[in-house]
Amino acid sequence: MKSTNRREFLTASSLAATGALITSRVVFAAAAAGASRFVLVIMRGAVDGLAAVPAYGDPDYARLRGELAVGAPGSAKGALPLDGVLGLHPSFEFLHECYTARQLAVFHAVASPYRERSHFDGQDVLENGTLRPHDSQTGWLNRALATLPRPAEVGRHELGIALGQNVPLVMRGPAEVASWSPSHLGALDDDTLQRVQDLYASDPLLSHRLADALAADAVASGSTEMAMMPASTRAAPPSVKPAGGPYLELARATAGFLRSEAGPRVAVFDTIGWDTHANEGGAQGQLAQRFATLDAGLKVLKEQLGPVWRQTAVLLVTEFGRTAAVNGTRGTDHGTATAALLVGGAVRGRVIADWPGLSQRALYQGRDLAPTRDLRSVLKGVLSEHLRVPARALEQTVFPESRAVRAARDLVV
Repeated sequence: MKSTNRREFLTASSLAATGALITSRVVFAAAAAGASRFVLVIMRGAVDGLAAVPAYGDPDYARLRGELAVGAPGSAKGALPLDGVLGLHPSFEFLHECYTARQLAVFHAVASPYRERSHFDGQDVLENGTLRPHDSQTGWLNRALATLPRPAEVGRHELGIALGQNVPLVMRGPAEVASWSPSHLGALDDDTLQRVQDLYASDPLLSHRLADALAADAVASGSTEMAMMPASTRAAPPSVKPAGGPYLELARATAGFLRSEAGPRVAVFDTIGWDTHANEGGAQGQLAQRFATLDAGLKVLKEQLGPVWRQTAVLLVTEFGRTAAVNGTRGTDHGTATAALLVGGAVRGRVIADWPGLSQRALYQGRDLAPTRDLRSVLKGVLSEHLRVPARALEQTVFPESRAVRAARDLVV
């Protein structure tokens, strides 16, 4: 499904740009106000799990990490405490608040079935839900959505939405999903928007698509009252660019869609910039700044969801981890196991880790944090307990060839 964006649609139309602009009607599922919400955040580029969740209590941690090591809790710029061995990076202040409130589950030493170190293939396995890259042209989350019951009173609807420039593989498949993309064009003034509405009023197709674009943008910005108005009486929303940059805009838009009673229940978006081969930094530096931005976005998501946060689980995953030791360019290279985070008002917070240790003998292939938990165990647990995907579907359709991988338990309250 193509993304629906008000300003890009209007700008392209008013300037008579070459090429067809294809939009698709965004009609969302009607569901009970208390229905579970799920957000998947794909952190593309391979997040350094030993930076996000430093193992400050492991006797080999400081030696391996060198200048990238984060100190123990209580030290200057030290880790935020979790369980006495593991902590959160000091940039994750909001996430640590969630952990204190028992709304953050921290998984460590997790990995998908993929054991090579190609970003492209690793992301493919992460999203297709199989054992190998390119084994499926559909994604595990879309296949999971296809198993969920549809409200009988709604003829056509989408339970899921992808936010960003493209619909990622994880959301492609038999279940119809919506999409939304933030505008990268300058804002049009309200008078121009209204003139285009008037111009399209006599054309059923264009007026219909324009109304859908306005509705989607209104939901994303939180103007749900306007989104539910008839197209004939709907006024264009103010052309104001949200503050805080593109990532915070995605967080606000995600909340806008999910808190709508007539909106989708599942959302996906990407974050990028996690491939830290050089000048990664430890408690401070470029990676610390990215963690801080991520943390701020998650805080915005909670604030904007309001009471819906209580029914929400947000899972943050990446394609693989990074080397345990610092490299020659003060960064880390492609690795294996990493950390995953599950946060939200519906989450039963705690640390879940079968810690393998960081001694030379314990490292995978002598260089990486060794995987002790299959990431599909986490995914199965969230889908089973939070979205109520049937166990048989999880093993046969959503994650084929995964019978030996048991779903994690007690992840949600």
